[in-house]
Amino acid sequence: MTDDHARVREFFAARAADWDSRFPDDGPAYRAAVAELRLRPGARVLDAGCGTGRALPALRDVVGPSGTVLGVDLTPAMLEAAVRAGRQSHGRLLLADVTRLPVRARTLDAVFGAGLIAHLPDPAENLRELARVVRPEGLLALFHPIGRAALAARQGRQITPDDLRAEDNLRPLLAGSGWRMTSYVDEDARFLALAVRQRP
Repeated sequence: MTDDHARVREFFAARAADWDSRFPDDGPAYRAAVAELRLRPGARVLDAGCGTGRALPALRDVVGPSGTVLGVDLTPAMLEAAVRAGRQSHGRLLLADVTRLPVRARTLDAVFGAGLIAHLPDPAENLRELARVVRPEGLLALFHPIGRAALAARQGRQITPDDLRAEDNLRPLLAGSGWRMTSYVDEDARFLALAVRQRP
């Protein structure tokens, strides 16, 4: 495990037990973001960095019983919290690294990543790994239940020009990693960037 991975795991392990109770009102925002993917019944979707699995019920609802829902996270304590919340009934939980996914190439229809990009050790390379497992024309949703400015205010910091989630930074980052951004929303109530897997 790299130092970056160890830091991420330590950060989330310390917060896993009360993660859901700290953000009890995010459910509708997750459901709205998942709806934007417009997944069909039977689709195969990955929740990358799934944490306590808050997106899994919404993902299962849209892909139905014939679909596949995978939740991957690096932090055992987060997955344990997902099981305590009963979310393993909505998808298969895997302890794995999103930078090296145990998933065959081009087998998924979509990837959902909530709060993911800020924790990727090598964003360009890691987004390429997400592209690897998604079929051409498959989808990526990068989501956060509040926007960049609201999140910065909550954390007592300023938004900096090098913020990866700024549209001018994220669009070329995605383009260089196999994705084409199709929509971008950054408002107080949510952050959601959608992208399509480019054909090789």
